[in-house]
Amino acid sequence: MFIDSAKITIKAGNGGNGKVSFHREKYVASGGPDGGDGGRGGNIVFQVDDNLSTLADFRYKRKYVAQNGEDGRGKRCFGKKADDLIIRVPRGTLLKDAATGRLIADLSADEPQTIAKGGRGGWGNTHFATATRQTPRFAKAGMPGESMELLMELKLLADVGLVGYPNVGKSTLVSVVSEAKPTIANYHFTTITPVLGVVRMGEGKSFVVADIPGLIEGAGEGAGLGHQFLRHVERCRMLVHIVDVAGSEGRDPKQDFQTINAELKKFNPDLAERPMIVAGNKCDLATDEQIEDFKNYAEKLGYEFFPIMAAIRYQVDPLLNKISEMLSKLPPVRQFEPEPAPLVSVEEIGHNEVKVTNQDGMFVVEGEWLVPVINSVNFDDYESLQYFQRVLINSGVIDALHEAGVQEGDTVSIYDIEFDFME
Repeated sequence: MFIDSAKITIKAGNGGNGKVSFHREKYVASGGPDGGDGGRGGNIVFQVDDNLSTLADFRYKRKYVAQNGEDGRGKRCFGKKADDLIIRVPRGTLLKDAATGRLIADLSADEPQTIAKGGRGGWGNTHFATATRQTPRFAKAGMPGESMELLMELKLLADVGLVGYPNVGKSTLVSVVSEAKPTIANYHFTTITPVLGVVRMGEGKSFVVADIPGLIEGAGEGAGLGHQFLRHVERCRMLVHIVDVAGSEGRDPKQDFQTINAELKKFNPDLAERPMIVAGNKCDLATDEQIEDFKNYAEKLGYEFFPIMAAIRYQVDPLLNKISEMLSKLPPVRQFEPEPAPLVSVEEIGHNEVKVTNQDGMFVVEGEWLVPVINSVNFDDYESLQYFQRVLINSGVIDALHEAGVQEGDTVSIYDIEFDFME
């Protein structure tokens, strides 16, 4: 089953908690704190796997959760870092934030991509010993791992997209120029999934061709099967428009050509600018006048025209040579640029729930909404620090600290960030 879209939920592992522990040894009085830090939670990592061709697996398993980091232990023993959870996907998979539609990653290259980061481990009480606080009886909890709902879309990586009405010979052409074996029959919608074939043009030269099925009038709005597969045309470096020049099914080939081009433009205006050549198939059923008439029509519109008979591979080689020549001058298969995560405005944050506790003179601030804020702040940048300060003021954190009794010079801890409170 060819599945090219799915929705899943991912959750990176939480960081392990820091340990409250004190050194105990015979003849050693007041050994001091020795609690270790918690381990980092596992990341969610996506990896391209060329053995996969659809997203079918993600229709049956929809939730992916990485392991949590281990808690710290006594004797300054740190908790073990959790292993990353690796999710394997077909090449060409796009990951989008299901809530906003923001493109997070285009998984077209071999490098693995970390999509959700595991939470940092909490500090053990060893970190909190000072000259005035020699027996800290508290430690930090681990930070929660990132979680999100993802929309997955597969957009096949092909150099050439074959477009045209059903039953004009797209699948036949793929079958004779490559080792792909699509289903071929004399009825509409024989091909119900995109078919990829590798065309070899001699030693070290090849290109990938994709048969895009189901394009008819109204495909951009959901008619036929084309609306399911138009996304696979978007990456193609060039298009080959195949037309039944004989009009063997009672349709006008010129009208077919106009209709399919209009649907491509309607779906994505960029497709109208994509390099295209025209192949007139089923020439054995057409008269010389029909072939010449359509050739003149296509060339007036600026397209090169190649008459072929795909079933017997007649005049197919000149078409392949032209495709190879054009591809040598075109940029590589398109990769989509991820969109940066928008900064949440201070006004949108508002007054969120926050918990402030006084632990041996240290004021510990907790609130899950603070985690993504902290992760987005660059503490080496002055403007970013000012943004963080505005968040603390406008969200009510400073008011909560005052209510808890904070004084100037007291230490404030917000997860793994510590600073001295200044008015």
